[in-house]
Amino acid sequence: MQRPPVRTKWYLRPLTFLLSWPATLRHRTILRRYGTEGLKPPYVLLCNHNAFLDFKVATRAIFPHRANYVVAIDGFIGREKLLRDAGCICKRKFTSDLTLVRQLQQVIKNGDIAVIYPEARYSLCGTTAVLPESVGKLCRLLRVPVVTLICHGHHVNSPFWNLHERGVAPTEAEMRLLFTPEELARTGPDEINRRIVETFQYDDFAWQKERGIRTSYPKRAEGLHKVLYQCPACGMEYQMSSRGSVLRCDACGKRWEMSELGELHALEGETEFSHIPDWYEWERDNVRREVAEGRYSSGPLPVTVDSLPNADRFLRLGEGTLVHDMNGFTVRGEDGRGEPFEMIKPVPSLYSCHIEYDYLGKHGDCVDLNTLGDTWYIYPHDCLFSVTKMALATEELYFAHRKSIGRLCKPGLA
Repeated sequence: MQRPPVRTKWYLRPLTFLLSWPATLRHRTILRRYGTEGLKPPYVLLCNHNAFLDFKVATRAIFPHRANYVVAIDGFIGREKLLRDAGCICKRKFTSDLTLVRQLQQVIKNGDIAVIYPEARYSLCGTTAVLPESVGKLCRLLRVPVVTLICHGHHVNSPFWNLHERGVAPTEAEMRLLFTPEELARTGPDEINRRIVETFQYDDFAWQKERGIRTSYPKRAEGLHKVLYQCPACGMEYQMSSRGSVLRCDACGKRWEMSELGELHALEGETEFSHIPDWYEWERDNVRREVAEGRYSSGPLPVTVDSLPNADRFLRLGEGTLVHDMNGFTVRGEDGRGEPFEMIKPVPSLYSCHIEYDYLGKHGDCVDLNTLGDTWYIYPHDCLFSVTKMALATEELYFAHRKSIGRLCKPGLA
């Protein structure tokens, strides 16, 4: 984690472009540039994050220049040397890491591009995730141009909850010069943050509908119940299922069909939410209410915990319990030798968290919690839970904490 960034090896620069170009051709990616014509490194490139295709579009957008990419440690497993040689910098998600700041300063000193995905995870439903408040301070500290790259269509092509590609084309991307060094110098961090958040507003399902792009994939709704875990008809949680193009509440039996345009309509009765992000935000509102009333709690849940101390491989830490409540996350258990382990993440320490759905297709849903020295992938056994709700609650608990100490969060920021 302490290693200085490696400048992309000369022989990998054309190779990464050649590996990325076919995907952008297949999806007929339309790249529009605003104020970046003739721009040369060093600069900061802030990108939204919906799918692996994001990296390929970014590679095309910046070619032939060198870049260093901030990548989570789980992406390094089994391929650390290759990724470092390609310019990747290893990071643990949702940790305050001064080492990373120094590494990014070195990238700029080298005259290269610092590529950052400030949402720090794939979007759950194709809309903007919470951005860290520190992003404005970081941009001001680096004192180079700030550029954004916002991609559209990547979520509806390969959503986080079902990674099968739908062949969406054309996709679109906007590369925009947001700040010059001179503008950064005379602009405060709050205003920098406001403009970044404003630029980062996107909604892939609205984009799909506006463009009239159809996805004929017959299993297009499968996995959507991971995100839409609460039934708006009967209010029950953790009883949703999905098959083919249909989403179903197993408690009350109500069903919704997902159209080729990404819209939902009820097969019986009223359509409560035709727009998927609206359903997701309704769930957030419900979690916010639980937090405000001091009654939010998930667990204790029996869990299996895997540790990732380095980029070598996961190690089975042991069995334990997970509690997520008004105090934050508490994980306790014993390893194979009977030695206790524990991780406590209080509310003020975590503005959001990383989750996975059916990790690697075999491990199940999990919550990913980090310290500066370790990463734990925590897999609940109980079927009556939702990692989506835990992610929403993490954010709402943090927002409530900030409000309680008189430090209100700016819209879109934590």
